[in-house]
Amino acid sequence: MRWVNTTLSLDDLGPRICIMGPSNSGKSTLAKAIASKTSLPLIHLDQLHHLPDTKWVPREPEDFYRLHEEAVRGEKWVIEGNYTKCIYSRLERATGLILLDVPMAIALQRYIRRCYSSKPRIGGLNIRREHVTWEMLKYIVHIAPKNHHLHKKIFEQVTIPKVMLTLPRDIKTCYQSWDIS
Repeated sequence: MRWVNTTLSLDDLGPRICIMGPSNSGKSTLAKAIASKTSLPLIHLDQLHHLPDTKWVPREPEDFYRLHEEAVRGEKWVIEGNYTKCIYSRLERATGLILLDVPMAIALQRYIRRCYSSKPRIGGLNIRREHVTWEMLKYIVHIAPKNHHLHKKIFEQVTIPKVMLTLPRDIKTCYQSWDIS
């Protein structure tokens, strides 16, 4: 299913925008661009879930859930990330949803490119440079495709303004129509 609605403006998505999608689909980059354009506070769930300045060491679950709920209670935000164990409290407050549903091959390519980039990762943990790991490769190839069905089901269930972007050209079209970079 290709569900692209580029007629929705950023204003239509409201002051609390939730961005979901597989790892390396462009969630952090899109969230940063939207936050820059709209002045909405930017929240990267990976930064709430993991201890800062570590190589992806998770916080205690209760600490993450507390930080998540504090963020979601805000009046305005753009939040990127999945963490489906707490997605429903996020969606109860969200005024708009963007699902990046890019193919696994694109996510894999983006991951490898990111690991060889000298630029810091948007939404990362202040690690100078990430390295390709078998764990992440397995996640992108085996786990993320299973999450794909859950993300689409969630997308179909919500009744707030929503946009699903499945191809790089769709994402580019949204960037252009929303005048973000």
